[in-house]
Amino acid sequence: MTLRNADAVVVGAGAAGIGTAVALSLLDCELVVLDRDEIGASFRRWPEEMRFITPSFPSNSFGLTDLNAITPNTSPAVTLDREHPSGDEYADYLEAVADFHDLSVETGVEVTEVHPRSAVEPGPAPEPTARSSAVPAVDGGAVPDSEGEPDETTDGGFVLETTAGPVHTRFVVWATGQFGSPRRDVVPGADACVHTSEIRSWTDHAAASSTDEFLIVGGYESGIDAAVALVEAGCRVRVLDRGEPWATRGPDPSEVLSPHTLRRLESVADTDRLLVEGGAVVESVRRDGDGPFEVRARPADGYELDEGESSTYTVPTRPILATGFEPALGPAADHFQREEGVIQLTERDESPTTPGLFLAGPDVTHNGVKFCFIYKFRARFPIIAETIGSRIGVETAPLDVYPEQNMYLEDLSCCGPDMCDC
Repeated sequence: MTLRNADAVVVGAGAAGIGTAVALSLLDCELVVLDRDEIGASFRRWPEEMRFITPSFPSNSFGLTDLNAITPNTSPAVTLDREHPSGDEYADYLEAVADFHDLSVETGVEVTEVHPRSAVEPGPAPEPTARSSAVPAVDGGAVPDSEGEPDETTDGGFVLETTAGPVHTRFVVWATGQFGSPRRDVVPGADACVHTSEIRSWTDHAAASSTDEFLIVGGYESGIDAAVALVEAGCRVRVLDRGEPWATRGPDPSEVLSPHTLRRLESVADTDRLLVEGGAVVESVRRDGDGPFEVRARPADGYELDEGESSTYTVPTRPILATGFEPALGPAADHFQREEGVIQLTERDESPTTPGLFLAGPDVTHNGVKFCFIYKFRARFPIIAETIGSRIGVETAPLDVYPEQNMYLEDLSCCGPDMCDC
């Protein structure tokens, strides 16, 4: 890659990155998407048995966009002929969308540093674009002076250091998702475990073991997905969770098991090979030499051990961590503030401390509601594109297709932790 100057750079070519890039591609702006691997790489690393928990259906013509679509006019159900796509299938859909919109996607390029240009020592820079001298103010953005030139309050854009050389850009959209940052260091001894993200096939994982006994820490989507797949492979599985997510229902699907996962759980419930145990807070994992693994737990608040029960579980195979993921902010982490673990954003999904840097994807949270499903965070793609388009002074009317297909959420007052009408 040669030194380039772009209006916007999207980092990450997954669902959030390709979806935001398509929205930006509808505007008159220079755009490039960078990914250290390939389009849809995280989806291609899913276990073979894993499927989307949200169903795809070709309802776009009725203004009800396919729940797994990342653009208003596409449907994975139509592209793939699948209601619950696999990871590989969904990555194929993302590639098809990127090809159709002729996106400039450069794969095998990793962003190693993110520098606001004001923090970079003066030096030669690429020629500015024709629009860079007129940047309308939107939500705290740059303000041109009376001569049409940005005044000293204007952010100077960014220099991205990459494995293929530096990239100069006005705006950055960070869309790297979570799959690349599994939450492993959860208890002492967790390094002896295997995280669900490391498994490419549960059937192969079971076949490679000398026994058929497994223990899973975590009983939400990935934990139950792994448990069901292992039971279907003929294994015996115990699932430990501090709560009972399989028995909890609520209005926010981000907080409870999906109907698809519950149905799969019910399909193996009558076997004697699955035990789900709630109220168990895992505190440590240990192993002496080549012996079995000991998983020690304590009862969660409100739970007590029954007479004769032990808080130590012994398993001959490496315990499986279904403990979720952390935001994969990488070199952008210092530019996003957090409060109690939640990434702080403006109402336009921009960093409050680093103007011009936006976040797209499952780490977006507003009013206590996680936008972690595709059908949620995709409604923010046009918000980011509209903000960037307005600041560089281009027409944003092409984005009108998003509200027409119910893929535009600007009013965040409908989002609350107890009910989400999005």
